[in-house]
Amino acid sequence: MTDSQRTPNVSLYPNVPNYPTESKADYLPAAYRSVDAATRGAFLEEKPHCVFIEVTNHCNLLCETCPRTFVTYEEPKTLSWENFLKIADQFPKMERAVLHGIGEPLINKDLPRMIAHLKARGVYVLFNTNATLLDEEWSRQLIESGLDELRCSIDGADPKTYALIRGAPLLHKIVSNLTEFMQIQQAMGAETPRASIWMTGVKENIEELPGLLRLAAKMGVPEVYLQRLVYYYEAEDAPGMMDSGHGLFDSFDDQVDQLVADGEALARELGIMFKASGATNPRASLGASNERDKQPWKACMRPWTTAYITANGNALPCCISPFATQNYESLKLGNVFEQPFDEIWNDERYQAWRTQLLSDEPHEACAGCGVHWSL
Repeated sequence: MTDSQRTPNVSLYPNVPNYPTESKADYLPAAYRSVDAATRGAFLEEKPHCVFIEVTNHCNLLCETCPRTFVTYEEPKTLSWENFLKIADQFPKMERAVLHGIGEPLINKDLPRMIAHLKARGVYVLFNTNATLLDEEWSRQLIESGLDELRCSIDGADPKTYALIRGAPLLHKIVSNLTEFMQIQQAMGAETPRASIWMTGVKENIEELPGLLRLAAKMGVPEVYLQRLVYYYEAEDAPGMMDSGHGLFDSFDDQVDQLVADGEALARELGIMFKASGATNPRASLGASNERDKQPWKACMRPWTTAYITANGNALPCCISPFATQNYESLKLGNVFEQPFDEIWNDERYQAWRTQLLSDEPHEACAGCGVHWSL
């Protein structure tokens, strides 16, 4: 069953006709099921069905949890319409497109056009935004484009906490923008895009989880997701909040467990769907793993099912990797503007990455997955 074929229901989102009751995390999209995990190897004839396309690497915030704030990995670039087509055309089997990377997608004025192009191909389309630029014009354009999901990153319910993590005192603006977006969507009678809030849980904001759930209910946003912080695990001089001292996964305790459990209870009371990234529930996502000695990174399917292409055309193993290592050059597996992706997909760099991921000693960007941060 494809994303668009799922049966909708109005109970979760009464203000918008035929709004789905299920969260995307409740099932694994078909785009991620194109390869048999038991038989995968270094070479893969099947091309990716899920593609991340970074539409810009510019951003209007200075988040303490993002490497972009502290280092320039690639030439600053906003993807042109022509280069977008050069990328999209190389993935004829694309079923799911994620139009973000290290940057704020709403900076790219061609974004609605890109979404509409992919929707005409039958692709399920989503992206994450900080929502600071989500004014009335953007709201209408995104709704009219056919966008399937609009994910908004909000890392705190208190303006001071938000400013501390996100680098700008703009929580009030985001609340206003999202509230207006939900009102416009209701007035238009539009079923999509499906709006949700995504919170990166850190020690500095986890106590504000109840406040964020109440804020979501106030804005009319029906879904909230909690995700782990990804950071430079091996770095001794990691900048900002890019070190393990801010993450919750390695220091998950009874207090955090109770906060998340209370959040789950409050979400049920408010009628908010409260989930976690990684197709699991928040407590399971943040809780300490008993699988650490079982090499959980071997369960990762991204190098077999997913492509990540930056605004400069570089192919990376996944969207998490730039947040997980300072050795960015080691992540580049080829460039789709210089070489067809069909050749990159099975050249020696990609094959070596897959082989290493299935070994006892994966690349450092993979070694922490499922151990220190989200798989």
